[in-house]
Amino acid sequence: MIYDTIDHAKTYLGLHPNLDKALEFLTRPDLAELPDGRQEIDGDAVFANLMTYETKPANDTPESHRRYIDIQYLLEGQELVGVAPLSSMTEEVSANPAGDIWLHRGGPLHYLPLGQGKFQIFFPQDAHAPGIAPDAPSPARKAVIKVRLD
Repeated sequence: MIYDTIDHAKTYLGLHPNLDKALEFLTRPDLAELPDGRQEIDGDAVFANLMTYETKPANDTPESHRRYIDIQYLLEGQELVGVAPLSSMTEEVSANPAGDIWLHRGGPLHYLPLGQGKFQIFFPQDAHAPGIAPDAPSPARKAVIKVRLD
């Protein structure tokens, strides 16, 4: 997992060619102006999903992905993301291989704030539980960039 501020995003260029494309997209000056929905970057190799939602009081089923890296960056609002090594998860709650998402239980989770210019990059070994309200549920807007590993 990588947890950093947007002004350091280009520090991670060179780790993977698809990640480079995602980081360039993440630092677009007009990112917040783009509409919700899928934003094409490089077909199914790199794409972004922009979404508006309400944070929730808890997320007790951390997710993981096997084919894609997840980059999460809040455009508006604040949230907490529970994080833990995937190896600490003790139960697989559900699996959707076609959608590249597995839900788990286990832990413990450590909670990191997302918002105020911070971003997180999750690799296949990282379980993450996004969308948690720091206080009361509130509106948020996020860019989730999917980066295929192959």
